[in-house]
Amino acid sequence: MTEPSSTVSCPVLREELDPVTSSESEAVSGVLSPLTEALFQRHFGGAERGLDPLPDRLLRGFRDKLFGTCSRREAWRLLRARFPPLTWLPWYPWRTWLLGDAVAGVTVGVVHVPQGMAFALLTSVPPVFGLYTSFFPVLIYTFLGTGRHLSTGTFAVLSLMTGSAVESLVPEPPGGNLSSTERMQLDLQRVGAAAAVAFWSGALMLGMFALQLGFLSTFLSEPVVKALTSGAAVHVLVSQLQSLLGLPFPRQIGYFAVFKTLAAVLTALPQSSPAELTISALSLALLVPVKELNVRFRERLPTPIPGEVFMVLLASVLCFTSSLDTRYNVQIVGSLPVGFPQLLTPSLSTLPLVLAYSLPIALVTFAISVSLASIYADKHNYTINPNQELLAHGVSNLISSLFSCFPNSASLATTSLLVDAGGHTQLTGLFSCAVVLSVLLWLGPLFYYLPKAVLASINISSMRQMFFQMQELPQLWQISKTDFAVWLVTWVAVVTLSVDLGLAVGVIFSMMTVVCRTQRIQCLVLGQVKGRELFCPIRESSKLCQIPGLRIFRYPAPLYFGTRGRFRQTMEQLLGLERQDEEIIKILLPLPGAELVQVVILDCSGIIFVDVAGARELVQLASQCSAARIHLLLAQCNAPVLGTLTRAGLLDILTPEQLFVSVQDAAAHALESLEPLASKTYMVWV
Repeated sequence: MTEPSSTVSCPVLREELDPVTSSESEAVSGVLSPLTEALFQRHFGGAERGLDPLPDRLLRGFRDKLFGTCSRREAWRLLRARFPPLTWLPWYPWRTWLLGDAVAGVTVGVVHVPQGMAFALLTSVPPVFGLYTSFFPVLIYTFLGTGRHLSTGTFAVLSLMTGSAVESLVPEPPGGNLSSTERMQLDLQRVGAAAAVAFWSGALMLGMFALQLGFLSTFLSEPVVKALTSGAAVHVLVSQLQSLLGLPFPRQIGYFAVFKTLAAVLTALPQSSPAELTISALSLALLVPVKELNVRFRERLPTPIPGEVFMVLLASVLCFTSSLDTRYNVQIVGSLPVGFPQLLTPSLSTLPLVLAYSLPIALVTFAISVSLASIYADKHNYTINPNQELLAHGVSNLISSLFSCFPNSASLATTSLLVDAGGHTQLTGLFSCAVVLSVLLWLGPLFYYLPKAVLASINISSMRQMFFQMQELPQLWQISKTDFAVWLVTWVAVVTLSVDLGLAVGVIFSMMTVVCRTQRIQCLVLGQVKGRELFCPIRESSKLCQIPGLRIFRYPAPLYFGTRGRFRQTMEQLLGLERQDEEIIKILLPLPGAELVQVVILDCSGIIFVDVAGARELVQLASQCSAARIHLLLAQCNAPVLGTLTRAGLLDILTPEQLFVSVQDAAAHALESLEPLASKTYMVWV
């Protein structure tokens, strides 16, 4: 909606557009003719150039990413783009920020240790591989990531999705009574499967980076992401019941896994271990209140209370002194290998199966990491690069998989912890890695007697933030019932089916709501504000007037195959046009006092794009209007839309003088045309 400086009852008064216009007869007295697209191109060098074809853009972008240019400045710019710390490290305020980064990094590293081992249980691999995943990816992201406040490593949702993939690729033999050697071989196979999923997830993200597909993060809307994490929290809670209660049954996978697990728990409940049930209850009784204290007194506490660390140390000491593992058969972590794992290359034999699991994991990794990085980037006044995030997480997953790591991404809990502890930049990752490295090299044996029930309790308590997202549902209902429906459908699909399939259902349903909303768009009839060149929808005000003989319509939606039918029906109804035997006839509506419509202006500012079907529909409308002796004018078409319409044959029916830069210019031209057209126009009533 624009507002020039004079009324539509006379040609538009403007400042001089260009010295060359003074030679035109219309500009002799300072009054210029209405500005058509052709006149605009002649005086201003044309409208903005449309985008190049997609294959050309992709090829040029891929070539630029690989080779760049030969200039030293361009090489330095490319180096800074690929290694983001180079953009802020030279200006890093060491005296004011270093202490905050060190404290935040150590705090997050301390939490990484128990949380990494806990999330390894979700992935169905031994706990030590959670420590590897808390070290290598964090170190790599420190040098490649653009999210200064982002904490990467193990994440419950990805661990759950990877665990389902691992259980499918390497199922446990029937019976479950395995010897120590057989159990070790099974664990090694599962570690290989998890590493393969991480490798190909990273490879997929690198492929997306090469194609510059960072914009794909926009297809995962906020309701979809929040419903995904909340639904995954239900899976985490139910999957940990086995460890919480000490029940001997295999993990349930596939569709309806939540309900299968609950049924198995009820069946095996008489076999639960009282000792592990007690450990779980005491652990939750300590962890949940500590997390609540950290939230309520966030501003007063210098650093959050590391409840997980206290619980791990306390449980390890009690288990060791009381011999819970031998007296009550409590499952413990056991020995953690000291040092780093050997390099592991993924097997290509199961590539098709692994890719089926890697694709949704790659999409979830990218979506959650970018959305979380964007939140804190907006809060702290800097920007992130989604394509660079693809590179960072792709390299992080691919290289770390060679060290037996499972898929990793940004973590909601540790990112919030990092910000609360005073972190400022990616340097926190180095301090966090130092803590995990000390455990891998020297402190690992201290966790030998750690009960697995404590790790399960840590998993459940870490889901607190995801469960609390449900508190936003009443507000979401008030703001947008459509987004509420997207959240609900996604959540039900994730809980009922599976995390990856629920994600697909959520994305498809979200896109369907967008398509449905574009199909419900109403064509707006515009009226003029008295005394001003301001045109607004008539339904928004009863004080707007219409110029006799002129109708102005605005279609505020893209015109494509999904909306062409609605557009045709609406315009034919508004103009009184119908098709019959491939000829255009006019319908006379016997409305007393109805006025003759001679000129129609279609405001195309809301038509952001057209496809072939939509372009042909608009060309057909122009043909109908021409046959009905209605003078059709198009206003404010953007360059790509105008280019598509031109290639579809619009200028075979309309002349360039019927295409205008703005509605005001078209209205000024219409006033000049109304009288001459009156003698040539048939009776068309609206």
